[in-house]
Amino acid sequence: MTGPLVALPPGKFLDCVHCGLCLSACPTYLELGTEMDSPRGRIYLMRAVHEGTLGMTPDVVRHLDLCLGCRACETACPSGVRYGELLEAARVVVDARHRRPLVDRWRRTLISSIFPYPRRLRALLAPLLVLERFGILDIVRSANRWVALLPRLDSWTPLAEVTPAQGPERRRIGFVAGCVAQVVFAETNRATVRVLSRNGCTVITPPRQGCCGALSLHAGQQRAALDAARRNLDTFPGDLDVIVVNAAGCGAMLKQYGQLLAGDRVYADRAKAFSAKVRDVTEFLAMLPITPPRGNLRTRVTYHDACHLAHGQGIREAPRQLLRQIPGLELVELPESDTCCGSAGSYNLTEPWMARHLAARKAAHILGTGATCVAAANPGCILQIRVALRDAGNAIPVLHPIELLDQAYRPRDA
Repeated sequence: MTGPLVALPPGKFLDCVHCGLCLSACPTYLELGTEMDSPRGRIYLMRAVHEGTLGMTPDVVRHLDLCLGCRACETACPSGVRYGELLEAARVVVDARHRRPLVDRWRRTLISSIFPYPRRLRALLAPLLVLERFGILDIVRSANRWVALLPRLDSWTPLAEVTPAQGPERRRIGFVAGCVAQVVFAETNRATVRVLSRNGCTVITPPRQGCCGALSLHAGQQRAALDAARRNLDTFPGDLDVIVVNAAGCGAMLKQYGQLLAGDRVYADRAKAFSAKVRDVTEFLAMLPITPPRGNLRTRVTYHDACHLAHGQGIREAPRQLLRQIPGLELVELPESDTCCGSAGSYNLTEPWMARHLAARKAAHILGTGATCVAAANPGCILQIRVALRDAGNAIPVLHPIELLDQAYRPRDA
């Protein structure tokens, strides 16, 4: 089938002048070297579908599916092409017009029906809790590369709805706990709240909040994404000073609420106001600024730039600034730091071959730095890099910068 991509003026495609400066920034082009697996090539395909000169064929879908949506091309582009918007619109059309093979449909349906819902994810993982209590889970961890990376499953205790500031209140903030992060990265969330409280923030964590909608939007399920956005707008109080998030992909999505709901007569103004308050936790703490930590960590850390933090939000220096304030921590730069690790939301589940290649590339660069710890400001990146380092035979710790900061505060607070 042919026909225009939804909500895209034709001029959006014409912003691309085909200079090719995006090629060296694109992870799939670096791996495959094929034009149609570059941003320039994919824009050509999207424009052809939009203008009706090319159908939404399996080959077209394959090239679009292989895109990580990392938006590194936007950073490299001198013409300001908003590639992410083009890709999201194209995937809405793919979801509407293309019937995928049965196994692919099943896998994508499982992802969309489980991962955005913490209760469902906990139910799915509940049998592992039984295995953990009987000591059998350690055997499973040694045999399965993904199960090995799960935290202890007794860490699912929800955050308090209100965590008071330590000392005089400097800000009253809302904390976005995430969906998968509530289950798999519960300790990272707790560390985030501790650090915010330690720095004079009263933290409000609404228990009824849901998925930000990013997983749905990136899969082309626009209606589900907008419904998720509306639910969060209904959940978070309007009198908060700041909305803080510790997941780069979620932060990029939350900052889009104003744009995505601009045509909604009921939610447009609220969405715009909400997005204006959203800050990544590293961005917020660097601006605050923080109370200097006193704990000496004595570790050599390299920092991976999460795509939706560096390219999607333009935040690069804030995490490094925070890490440099930790006594004893030596920060070493990582080659290709802002090249995608292959996580990309659920990409490592839908495109495992490419994801493994990109993860191996990332692991090789990390090991070349001689670092004894890796910092990454996105849960998906953390999980992906842990797998890659384990496969490379050197499972050094991979932590969120907020966890390292939390460790540096603990000796003083003890």
